[in-house]
Order: sequence, then C-alpha cells, then structure tokens
Amino acid sequence: MTDAPILSASPILSASSVTHAFGGLIAVDGVSISVQRGEIFGLIGPNGAGKTTLFNIMTGLIAPNRGKLFFEGRETTRLPPYRIAERGIGRTFQNIRLFGELSVLENVMTGRHTRTHSNVLSGVLGLPAARAEERATRQQAMQLIDRIGLTDRAHVRAGSLPYGDQRRLEIVRALALEPRLLLLDEPAAGMNTREKQALSDFIRQVRNQYHLTIVIIEHHMPLVMGLCDRIAVMNFGQLIAIGVPAAVQRNPAVIEAYLGSRKFVDR
Repeated sequence: MTDAPILSASPILSASSVTHAFGGLIAVDGVSISVQRGEIFGLIGPNGAGKTTLFNIMTGLIAPNRGKLFFEGRETTRLPPYRIAERGIGRTFQNIRLFGELSVLENVMTGRHTRTHSNVLSGVLGLPAARAEERATRQQAMQLIDRIGLTDRAHVRAGSLPYGDQRRLEIVRALALEPRLLLLDEPAAGMNTREKQALSDFIRQVRNQYHLTIVIIEHHMPLVMGLCDRIAVMNFGQLIAIGVPAAVQRNPAVIEAYLGSRKFVDR
C-alpha cells in the first residue's frame, strides 16, 4: 500500500460541456471538468445542484442532451451502463442498493458479474470452467470482505448489518468490479461523526491500496475538506468553482451558494 496518491498529468475522466434537462428544468448546464488519475475528487453543492444527475450521466444511466464524456481517452457519452462498468467505472448510490435478503458474500459476488465469462448453461451443467470461475469469484469476494472486517459475517443477511457496515459493504461490492474509477454518491449519509471519520479513513485506504481514482458527492463539509485533493462546486446545474479545498472554501460564489460563510465553513 502506498502512502500517497500516484497522480498523472492526463485525466482519467473528462466531461465537455455536458448538459441535461428534465422537461424545462436544466439539471446540468454546460459542465466541463477533468479528473486526474489517482486523486480523490469532491463534487459538492446545495441540494438540487445537479450532482447526482452528473453522476448518472457519467455512468450511462442518463444520456446527456449535449456534450461528451471520456474515460481514459475513449468516449463513453452514449454507452449503456454495463459497457461503462466493463470499461472500469464503478459506483454507489445515495440510497443503499444492497440485496438485503442475500448474504454479505453473495452481494460482493454479484459485483463480479462483468468480470466473469461462464454462461448460465455451463453453470447449470456444472462444467469445470464454470466451477473454477465460481471458486475464484468466491475467493476474491472473501478477500474484499476481509478488507472491511466482516469475515465472520460473510454468510449473514446484508440487510441485517448495521447501517455503517452496509455503506462500507456497498463500496466493497463496487470494488469487486475491479474499477479504476470509483464514484461514491453521498457515502456518509446517515452516519454519525465517528462513523464519518472511519469512512474517510477507509476511502483513503481504498484509494491507496487499489490505486484508484475516486469521485465523491458529499454534503458533510469536514469530510470533504479533509479527504479530497480537489473539489468542484455546482449550483443550479452549473459549475461555479473548482480547485483545492482551501481555495474553494474561500470562493465568494461558493460562500453565496451555501448562504453564508459561517454555514459553509462550520457545518
């Protein structure tokens, strides 16, 4: 594990003049950003600023009305979500989307679906290649589960886990995809202060151990300011600031968007 990110001069992800409207509401309005390989990049802004819509565009859940997206130099603008996942982009969602009735292990194994090759028929017939692939998938999933300290609960229903463990499990399931870029949508939502600090440490360790680039949407400012290398701020669908945390925190447009410097700085 490295102690610091390995940054690159070439962006791993870039958006060029991306725009999307829902009817007459422009949710994302001409946003252009570049995320450098190896960094933890924060995406913040008031509720309704367009952050999650931009995430959905990046992962193919929504096609932009205008603009283009590139991942590792290849255009992904109108690829379906599974193709984008195959390229190496994983994500989590605002609301936990675990399979609550499945075990912890089974949830992580589902995250491997784009990295397996056996079809249903070979699995039903129990062909040697299918059995070997399932054993490898199970082993890799257990290694990831051990990473979050849930080895003794691998066969427990995911829905029975404490909230903080469910959040971490969702991140680990995304890691099972073997992404090079990981998008985290409000991973600290609903956590207490201790859990948020533990999550911040976990995200940093994941970035370093797996050599990932991470983009995170988060409303908890102490977590964002302490974790991110750079931050982009959206308001009413537009990008209003981008830079290192200290500079963004002092930006007048950002302060105005958050309705006053004390609210922005201290919350």
